[in-house]
Amino acid sequence: MTAEPHAHLSKVVLRPVRGHHAFESCVEQLATAIRLGVYPLGTVLPSERELAERLDVSRATLREAIAALREAGLVETKRGRHGGTAVTLKLRTPSARKAARTSPEQRADWLDALDFRRVVEPGAAYQAAQLSLSEHSRSRLEQALDAVTHARVRAAHRQADSRFHLTIATLTESPRTIDAVTSVQASLHEMLSAIPVLGANIAHSHRDHRQICSAILEGRAEEARHLMADHCEDTAALLRGFLG
Repeated sequence: MTAEPHAHLSKVVLRPVRGHHAFESCVEQLATAIRLGVYPLGTVLPSERELAERLDVSRATLREAIAALREAGLVETKRGRHGGTAVTLKLRTPSARKAARTSPEQRADWLDALDFRRVVEPGAAYQAAQLSLSEHSRSRLEQALDAVTHARVRAAHRQADSRFHLTIATLTESPRTIDAVTSVQASLHEMLSAIPVLGANIAHSHRDHRQICSAILEGRAEEARHLMADHCEDTAALLRGFLG
C-alpha cells in the first residue's frame, strides 16, 4: 500500500515561518513534519510553489531548506514530469546516523540546554556591552570574531565558534556566567555534531557574530541582548528540527 501524507496535519505543522532567519525556521518545520510522520516514508512533499506559499518564504529560501534535508538524508529530489521531493529517510552521513541513535533522555537534556542558553547568553552579551572594556578585552573579542569568521575546517570552526561565545562570557568577569555559558556550549557542541554542516546557516551565523561584536564594543547593550537572543533561536530551530 502506497503511503500518503496526512494532509490535515500538514496544514497545522507547516505554517508561515517566524524568526530572525527564514531558512532555519523553514528547515525546522519541514524536518519536524518528516520526523513526526506527517510525511511518512515514500510520500512526496507538496510542490515547491505550494510549500513556499504555505511557509511564506521565497523559493530560494525553500530550495536551501530542502537541500539541507537532502544532506541529512531525509529526502531525495527527482526532476522531470514525474519528479518531486520524496521522503526517503536514508541516513547516509555519520551525523544523521548519530542523531537517529540519540535517546529520548538525551534529547530532553539537549532541549533543556537550548532553553537555558536563551536565558544565559543574551544576558552575557547585555552585561558585556554595559561594561567599560579595556583595550585588551576589546582586542580579545575582535580576535575571537576573526578566528570563527575565517575557520574553514568543520572542527576548527565549531571550536572557534565556542571560543567566541566564551569570550563574550569572560568579558562579564562573572564566574557563574562563565560557568553557565561553558555548560551550554559543551551541550551545543554535542548537538551540532549530530546534524549536517549547513552553508546557509554558517553564513547567517557569521553575520550575527559581526553584529553582536559591534553592539558589544559600541556599548549598545539592549541591541546586543536582542541580537544574541535571535542568534540562539536560529540555532535552536535547526536543532529542534533535526533532533527534537
